[in-house]
Amino acid sequence: MASSRLVRPRSRKIIAGVCAALSDRFGLPRWLVRLGFVLFGLFGVGEIVYIALWIIIPKEQPV
Repeated sequence: MASSRLVRPRSRKIIAGVCAALSDRFGLPRWLVRLGFVLFGLFGVGEIVYIALWIIIPKEQPV
């Protein structure tokens, strides 16, 4: 189920949680979002977009 907020999770992440945040927010499989960033990185500016989203998307607050 898609979440209503865009936040980077503290768990279930690989590097910074950007792909996990996007997959949770839009209800997509994490592998698909990660694959998209890899392909975008090979053929575009995926690394720059990932770093920008890492800075922009807030980290999930502890409960």
